Amino acid sequence: MVKKKTMIGFTILLALILSACSTNSKTSDTRESQTSATSEMGAPALTSGEKVKQTMDQMTLEEKVGQLFLVRVPAENQLEDIQTYHLGGYLLFDRDMEGETRESLQQKIAGYQAASKYPMLIASDEEGGLVSRLSRNKLVDPPFASPQTLYQENGWQAITDDINRKAEVFHELGIQAGMAPDADVSTDPESFIYDRTIGMDAAGTSEYVTKSVEAMKQVKIGSTLKHFPGYGNNRDSHVEIVTDDRSMDELRGNDFLPFQAGIAAGADSIMVSHNIVNAIDRERPASISPKVHEVIRQELGFDGIVMTDDMDMAGLAAFTSQEEAGLQALQAGNDLILSSSYSTQIPYILQAIQEGEYTEDQLNQSVERVLKWKVELGLFK
Repeated sequence: MVKKKTMIGFTILLALILSACSTNSKTSDTRESQTSATSEMGAPALTSGEKVKQTMDQMTLEEKVGQLFLVRVPAENQLEDIQTYHLGGYLLFDRDMEGETRESLQQKIAGYQAASKYPMLIASDEEGGLVSRLSRNKLVDPPFASPQTLYQENGWQAITDDINRKAEVFHELGIQAGMAPDADVSTDPESFIYDRTIGMDAAGTSEYVTKSVEAMKQVKIGSTLKHFPGYGNNRDSHVEIVTDDRSMDELRGNDFLPFQAGIAAGADSIMVSHNIVNAIDRERPASISPKVHEVIRQELGFDGIVMTDDMDMAGLAAFTSQEEAGLQALQAGNDLILSSSYSTQIPYILQAIQEGEYTEDQLNQSVERVLKWKVELGLFK
């Protein structure tokens, strides 16, 4: 009887020990799982500012300068140039999509990212209607419609639905920015920019910009308000020098309003035109004018990305060489340069830094803004 009781006691004790071991094992597994999850998440545990600082601390001067270039994809050496010039991003044009399928374009973009030490910003002009690279190359069906067409079909809801649809396509392909919305106030159907706008007055354009920026932020598409200080009903600076003679009162009471609305809604970036706006700066195109950038930063209070329009446009060519244009854009206050001439502009900027014409403090401010945008778009995992 004693032996039987002893055996029962031993059995109970053994069961308790095994149970405890099992519990400790599960606890250990849970802790390991939690540690693994924390390790895997790693970077997301950092704040946006910490991620940016961590990245900047390991960057060379050449890598920082390269981050300020969002460039046309070159016809040759696409992967090599990413590594040689440390490019911040590629802006896709028709030739980059011609003959591609959604799957092949996705693979092409993934190849760009794989070649880059730091995540690249991939952008495509996707305003809809006349300006949609994806639509023109039959990579979306139906094509992305213009803002005016969408509004006529179903008001503001159509604008939001279109942005949601673009987000699905962008995320699938690896595109982060559609270079929209167009914040220009244009009410003249004969003007250059009219068909790309919502075609409304300042109040209606402001409403369009607000709803667009809010929707884009919701689905993590980078927003770009363009073309500051506002095209209005002017001509096309892609092909000629455009001079805007409107007064500051006219600009503040009309053209600035959609930009102010977009900034209030949380716009990520502003694109500056090559127009000469006499009321602000009679000597230089807006894109390379410090006075114009002072309006953006000081009067409008914008602290996000400021970028140039395409530096290859005729409206800029008469005022500076392509080699010098990149440096002048940065000195004026831009953070991103849209260019094809990066192979000459980047060395020119590096030399200017060595000679004190462009300071590392200025450089770091712009790099910080660019990297912060990339973090917010989910490019740093």
